[in-house]
Amino acid sequence: MTERAAVKAALKTQAVETPSWAYGNSGTRFKVFAQQGVPRTPQEKLDDAAKVHEFTGVAPTVALHIPWDEVDDYAALARHAEDRGLRLGAINSNTFQDDDYRLGSVCHPDAAVRRKAVDHLLECVDIMDATGSKDLKLWFADGTNYPGQDDIRARQDRLAEALAEVYGRLGDDQRMLLEYKLFEPAFYTTDVPDWGTAYAHCLKLGPKARVVVDTGHHAPGTNIEFIVATLLREGKLGGFDFNSRFYADDDLMVGAADPFQLFRIMYEVVRGGGLSGDVAFMLDQCHNVESKIPAIVRSVMNVQEATAKALLVDRDALAAAQREGDVLGANAVLMDAFSTDVRPLLREVREEMGLDPDPMAAYARSGWAEKIVAERVGGEQAGWGA
Repeated sequence: MTERAAVKAALKTQAVETPSWAYGNSGTRFKVFAQQGVPRTPQEKLDDAAKVHEFTGVAPTVALHIPWDEVDDYAALARHAEDRGLRLGAINSNTFQDDDYRLGSVCHPDAAVRRKAVDHLLECVDIMDATGSKDLKLWFADGTNYPGQDDIRARQDRLAEALAEVYGRLGDDQRMLLEYKLFEPAFYTTDVPDWGTAYAHCLKLGPKARVVVDTGHHAPGTNIEFIVATLLREGKLGGFDFNSRFYADDDLMVGAADPFQLFRIMYEVVRGGGLSGDVAFMLDQCHNVESKIPAIVRSVMNVQEATAKALLVDRDALAAAQREGDVLGANAVLMDAFSTDVRPLLREVREEMGLDPDPMAAYARSGWAEKIVAERVGGEQAGWGA
């Protein structure tokens, strides 16, 4: 197989999971902006996700968020997805939108509140059983705002206890993916603030626990590709929540703010064997002012472009330059790949997959946007409130 053919083959097998909540209404902490045609039910979210997969060919799974995507029959929801050429992906828990969680959820000082939070996480595993989902994704808003508010070490003990109980409930082919976030909504201490804390808990739990890297959850200037390389080396990278940031957790379209960073991350994924392994590539974005479906299509395309460039890095030439201490030569190898216009290559890949070479234009011509605006009238649009 030629190098070009190998790159094409890798791109054809790539999969990017889209998040159900990105199809609903979202906004800032000041205002959620409603759009016409937004889904009203989890089923309608899947209908939209099917269009993203139809035009990109690489978005076959959809992550759910509970209770945002709560239904009476999860097996039926899985069948709804299958009927549209999709599968249900990661199940995301929600322990941050209940009044009881004002001082935390699994780290709360009150045992009754901790019990409520853990029971929700166990319910999410039940949903995984019903949907065939393999990943339970956990993010906790837990933390403190003031020095002395709570015992920092005791909160870590409570966290470890809760994670251990949920980990013990997982099936043999299920995983726990633990996400971290530098700050917000807790501003003094956050109980899972960085990859090291997440890694330490996952290491203690066992092989079914992995770390999730959200590209918006770091301090400015953080070398995210170093974190990715290290977690891959340790076999503890579970997946990504792809988005972009200018300042903090902005949740913009992936690759929009810093496409070079996305390329560097994807190079470490390729270098570490993560592209062909069990790393989950998921989007976690809020499309506040732009149209939902086109923004998700563009995000998938941005991941594809960064991946294609990463696959084009001449690794033999790079290794040779590194061995020789050729600093500029090594950097040039990476920059040559990043500077390559991979859009013609990706058009070829899509044509060979039986897809339109331009997913954005194909979606615009499909009439789906006009159809959902006309048909989705009345009812309560999906969204996360505020």
